[in-house]
Amino acid sequence: MKKTILAAVAFAVAFLLSVAPALPAQAHTSLRSSDPKSGAQVDRLSRVVLEFTESVRFPVVVVNGPDGKRYESGEPTVDGPRVTEAVTGGAPPGRYTIAWRVVSSDGHPVEGEIPFTLTGGGSAGTATAAGPAAQNSAAAQAPGTQAPGSEPADASADSGSGTVPGWVWAVIFGIAGIGIGMFLSLRKKP
Repeated sequence: MKKTILAAVAFAVAFLLSVAPALPAQAHTSLRSSDPKSGAQVDRLSRVVLEFTESVRFPVVVVNGPDGKRYESGEPTVDGPRVTEAVTGGAPPGRYTIAWRVVSSDGHPVEGEIPFTLTGGGSAGTATAAGPAAQNSAAAQAPGTQAPGSEPADASADSGSGTVPGWVWAVIFGIAGIGIGMFLSLRKKP
């Protein structure tokens, strides 16, 4: 009976130790802003800009048009919390959806969609969503962008951040707890 109780206590301690390091990692990144904004009507579109609450990795951005075609061009570029995706020329007017997926710094994937309407023909220039503030934010982003398909300068730095995901700690402590429980239950009685 004592062995069973000791094994249960060892398992409970191992479980609590495995969950404790993962608690701070519960706060995933979220989308702070986008250009174009959700539900916006834009005259022209040359790129999509997504800004998150923290740095992100491995972005995927898809721009789906009203005709079922995709209008993104090349690979998205990452600059800390900002992701920029170029849009191909000749996009017809209509309803569009930006589908995005990124990996937050804690290793969890986050995804979403942003619907908007392209009212003008073509996609030369920048998105002109509801006034000068949107134009100023688009103009401020131009110097930091890179050519489509090029490797972002900070991609290698983000991929080797040196942090261990919480699930790895859970597995390590879980295995340790099982080992302690087996040791305590299989040892000989004095």
